[in-house]
Amino acid sequence: MALLFEMFMVILFGVSWPVNIMKSIKSKSTKGKSALFLCFILIGYIFGILSKIVSNNINYVFFFYIINLIMVTFDLILFFRNRALERK
Repeated sequence: MALLFEMFMVILFGVSWPVNIMKSIKSKSTKGKSALFLCFILIGYIFGILSKIVSNNINYVFFFYIINLIMVTFDLILFFRNRALERK
């Protein structure tokens, strides 16, 4: 049951990232964004992944951690791209 709750938590956190990414792509702006916040989220997902690996508990939830990690990384890349566009 705990695994199911963890899966729902990670999935629900992950639902917001595609929306956030699309907003970053369309707006080409960093308004309302924080690189520090994105880094904290990224580090949190890395720790979640490391926890799964260290505890030898790699299961289907692990896949959702990886997906979220990729999306947050992409959003962070967009942040720096948009910041560079704003400076021009």
